[in-house]
Amino acid sequence: MKKLLSCYLLLVFICIIAGCQSRSPAPVEQTPSPASTPGQAEVKTTSPGAATTATPVKEASTPQVKSLSWWFTRNSQHQPPVINKETVQLLAENNGFYLLPNNSKKIYLTFDCGYELGNTPKILDILDRKQVKVAFFITGQFIQTQPELVKRMQSSGHLVCNHTWNHPDLTTVSQDKFNQEINSLEQRFSAVTGGQMAHYIRPPMGNYSSTSLKWAKDLGYASVFWSMAFEDWDPNKQPGADYAYKHVTDNIHPGAVILLHVVSKSDTEALEKIITDLQAQGYVFSTFKG
Repeated sequence: MKKLLSCYLLLVFICIIAGCQSRSPAPVEQTPSPASTPGQAEVKTTSPGAATTATPVKEASTPQVKSLSWWFTRNSQHQPPVINKETVQLLAENNGFYLLPNNSKKIYLTFDCGYELGNTPKILDILDRKQVKVAFFITGQFIQTQPELVKRMQSSGHLVCNHTWNHPDLTTVSQDKFNQEINSLEQRFSAVTGGQMAHYIRPPMGNYSSTSLKWAKDLGYASVFWSMAFEDWDPNKQPGADYAYKHVTDNIHPGAVILLHVVSKSDTEALEKIITDLQAQGYVFSTFKG
């Protein structure tokens, strides 16, 4: 009897010990934090109770050192395209613009002139016929090879503006090189025409930084971007006159700065119809000084 009781007590004791043992907790899967996007502070996960350190966020007023590329968001309501608030502020601080808002329907036609393929005389003929004044942004190569065309632009009352001597990315050069790119073209223009170049510069390729915009401003220049453009700069990939016409008329808006290229056969063939039809809609072609 005593032996049976002892066995029973031993069995109970073993069951109690087994029941009191704790299991190891199941591993907890950690969800990785989402990748941060430009302009957002990165959020890092930490263990419960661990100290956290806030990642400082760069303020909008902090000078930028990286190269930026011009961009905007189009709309289909004939309203100005949208750019971000930081860019708006940056342009305002450095005498830059991409459109000129107004209460009328003034618009601004501009041409980039990197080199000549025979279209510029035709463009000038159309502009003379339609009595429209525009802004030509020329390079050193253009004025060296086409001084008579530059003289004609000037004598016809168009704005002849700076597109730099060598067409470099202005965000990658020193300040001395930056000044040389602008001043060399300005001096050459004065030597060729006897006049003064209009102090507007279009950054090559649309690349800019807070520094490059400030350097342009320090030289007395306004940096001019655009509120309408399309891929017309490659003479071997021309979309055709109908495409050029439709793009401009579909995206026109008051205050528009329209960017075209003199190497574009499509633009040249569509130009007179573009001007005629926009004038019929009440738009007035003007210059930045007009």
